[in-house]
Amino acid sequence: MNRIVRFLVWVAVSSLGVLAVLISALQRAEPVNALWLVVAGVCSFAVAYRFYSAWLMAKVLTLDDRRAPPAVTKADGRDYVPTAKWVVFGHHFAAIAGPGPLVGPVLAAQFGYLPGTLWILIGATLGGGVHDAVVLFASMRRDGKSLGRMLREEINPFIGMVAMVSLLVIMTIILAVLGLVVVKALAHSPWGLFTIAATIPLAMAMGVAIRQGWAGVTPVTVAGVVGLLACVGGGNYLTPEWKEMLTWRPESLAWAIIVYGFAASVLPVWLLLAPRDYLSTFMKLGTVAVLGVFIVVVAPPLKMPAVTQFTDGSGWVVPGPVFPFVCITIACGAISGFHSLISSGTTPKLLMREKHIRLVGYGSMVTEMLVALSAIIAACALEPGQYFAINTPADPPTVAVHEAVIARVNAAGFAVTLPEMQHLAAEMQEPTLIGKTGGAPTFAVGMAMMFHKVFGGLNMLGLWYHFAIMFEALFILTTLDAGTRVGRFILQDLLGQFVPSLGDTRSMAGNVLASGLLVAAWGYFLYQGIIDPSGIATALWPIFGIANQLLAVIAFCLGTTILVKMGRARYAWTTGVPLVFLLVVTFTAGTMKIFSAKAAGFLPAIAGVEAKLAVATDPVVAAKLRATLINLRVDVGITVFFLVMVGVIVSGCAVEWVRILTGRKRAELREAPYATLPESS
Repeated sequence: MNRIVRFLVWVAVSSLGVLAVLISALQRAEPVNALWLVVAGVCSFAVAYRFYSAWLMAKVLTLDDRRAPPAVTKADGRDYVPTAKWVVFGHHFAAIAGPGPLVGPVLAAQFGYLPGTLWILIGATLGGGVHDAVVLFASMRRDGKSLGRMLREEINPFIGMVAMVSLLVIMTIILAVLGLVVVKALAHSPWGLFTIAATIPLAMAMGVAIRQGWAGVTPVTVAGVVGLLACVGGGNYLTPEWKEMLTWRPESLAWAIIVYGFAASVLPVWLLLAPRDYLSTFMKLGTVAVLGVFIVVVAPPLKMPAVTQFTDGSGWVVPGPVFPFVCITIACGAISGFHSLISSGTTPKLLMREKHIRLVGYGSMVTEMLVALSAIIAACALEPGQYFAINTPADPPTVAVHEAVIARVNAAGFAVTLPEMQHLAAEMQEPTLIGKTGGAPTFAVGMAMMFHKVFGGLNMLGLWYHFAIMFEALFILTTLDAGTRVGRFILQDLLGQFVPSLGDTRSMAGNVLASGLLVAAWGYFLYQGIIDPSGIATALWPIFGIANQLLAVIAFCLGTTILVKMGRARYAWTTGVPLVFLLVVTFTAGTMKIFSAKAAGFLPAIAGVEAKLAVATDPVVAAKLRATLINLRVDVGITVFFLVMVGVIVSGCAVEWVRILTGRKRAELREAPYATLPESS
């Protein structure tokens, strides 16, 4: 009887999820309530985790729970530390949940709420969860080795070298985009800048207090959380002099973030990186949970259409048609290659048992899926005219430019007025919201309105808006500083092949050199994105999406190779199908970004700039055009480099698969020696 009841319960859950998707997709008579998206997400989460992830672990990966993981066999109390599964879950989720699940869905709302929702639900359950879990499994079986090193050992040294170089270039773009999102959120925002700046000495004080033994972890944690809240509230009481001093231009913010990234990579981990990430974990998990509850309580209608006219590629928030650009605009929350760096980084060195891969690898990904759905809801619950006014570039921020933005949005069929946007900005206690592109301000406005409907009160919208900005910036800076440090390790590993001393992570010279080179690389793209918002800034997010999904292709190549070598080629479709799909997506998007005018292609843009430069007489204008021309050519080079490198890696892996499956090469796994867990584990 119990089996029948369970069967009927899961049939009901599955049916409810299908119904929620159908209503969200087909209802047109009146606005769809956001609760239907919540129901679709929760049901997809439940069914995918209960059935697909269980089958994946038992039949495809065949986890061995008696096998000792590297956290046990290589335990050193420093990097390899057996850790409770829920603690690792919190660490892993905090590490993978960067700007993607917040910013990407907001930008993709240009196409309407439906395309992004479908990609998130399908991508996360059938692709992203598999991607994260398989890489985590592979790394745990190989002493916690990195993605590049595993490719080098499982395929060949040449493919490993190509992968390592590709990883570094991809990380450069990813980190530049992270910095750009922070700059867009904090530019001309004294309250937001004060809040973020104040958290840095707070985190360092926590690190020193714990390191010197002045206080235990619990009292320091309580003081840190209270301090975080004080940093948010304190921004509301800035004097006019302080507001003027903290109203920074984007260029100044870019330099500040560059300096911060270098410091986070070079300074001892206990002084800045660890306490800051520790603080942000509380903020991330707590705020995400509260936001989800508030969406259920408020149950807002989705005012954005299910599908807008911009699916044809005529939009300006995300230039390009809905396919393939919705799949590269939304990476985290669906499928994200960046996760493979975490799944083959710190996480495999912490898990105590292989069976925890299901919770940490697959479970964290589908949890992030729910965060991405919350972001879509926050953006699409806004008036569409307000959404597009916020996400339309307005540089310089003058009244005339703002009027032009309003006219452009109205011409597209979305009603909004300048007084309406001025009133909204006043409520959020911001100088302006028009032209606050990048996705983060839009999410903050939507989140503030959601919080305000639950906890109202006079002048509270400004508090909730800046709380949301602080929450997003902490989200992003956590990934930026950790990503810079991980990138420094990869770069030192590469440099160490030529100069062994530079590969020693304990070497201050190698540390500083690698950090400086990496920060200079992503800092260049960040700064160019600031000074040329119509050029490289517009290109950075699509290039980021292409790079991130190409990194996922690389990870799926490793996963497919390992399944073939394990003798489970019949299950290789679990990684092979997402691999082929992402190949089509990324190569289509990459080709369009180079050649297609409909996708704001680089070559058509170069032709346009060259035509303007030929008739330019003003030296200042000519200098700006030449700078734009250089940036566009760099964009072309970066995109072509990504496509060629990944093409080489996929081809090399395909040759390996064919040789093994046809018997021309013996399948030899490079796993660590088998060790059994102690009985007490």
